[in-house]
Amino acid sequence: MSTYPRAIIAVNYAEAAREYLRRLPPEHFMEATDHSYQRKITLESFDLIHVHRPDIQLFNELLVQYPKVGQKKPGQVVPDNMVVICDKPIDADGSYDVPLQPVAPFCMLEYVSKNSRRKDYDDNFDKYEKELKVPYYLLFYPDTQDLTLYHLVGDRYVSQTPNEHGRYAIPELELEAELLDGWVRYWFRGELLPLPAELLREVEAARRRLEQEKQRAEQEKQRADSLQQALEEAQQKRQAMERELEQLRAQLSQKRGNAPNS
Repeated sequence: MSTYPRAIIAVNYAEAAREYLRRLPPEHFMEATDHSYQRKITLESFDLIHVHRPDIQLFNELLVQYPKVGQKKPGQVVPDNMVVICDKPIDADGSYDVPLQPVAPFCMLEYVSKNSRRKDYDDNFDKYEKELKVPYYLLFYPDTQDLTLYHLVGDRYVSQTPNEHGRYAIPELELEAELLDGWVRYWFRGELLPLPAELLREVEAARRRLEQEKQRAEQEKQRADSLQQALEEAQQKRQAMERELEQLRAQLSQKRGNAPNS
């Protein structure tokens, strides 16, 4: 598509974006609570970063469109958050069309909840790695508290190890990320980025709810384990009683066999 004039590319991408929006399933608009709070934390944090680094720009669930080899229609993906590095304002009305923008995506951030599988994150991984070749990909599973940072090395993503502070670093952004009280928090130039008091209260309430859900799940597991143990004990008792009964039958049969004939 890059061989066409810029105006034609813009029209084609705009139509592709409208078509994408029309075919979105209803569940796409149903966001899990933990997913929503993590997004708020990221947005608030990057607003502070933008004050000191105006070239670091964050986009929230924006359709990204890009050329696909051998296909007329563009590739499409919607990250939860996307970071670009550009010292000029970015005009992305409805979609971020890579051939029409001054820079490509630099970092994708996604938060995957078991309660809301709105996207095919496995498919997204391949798109970021093989098609868009995004330098960094930060992936967070709130349910299991798993945080992974991938860095594109050659043509493959390689999972990164935390630095001496236990944080995942993205040097180009002067940024570090780490789990703190159940959420991904961000350090800029070595300092933890604060959150507004209201958001902190909401996040803490959400953390307590998640903890309560985990406790309920553990209690249910313990009850299930107790029931299983009771069932196994009952089965063992039944088997023991059957063995005793069989022994009594054998003894009775032996006594009858040894009794003198009248």
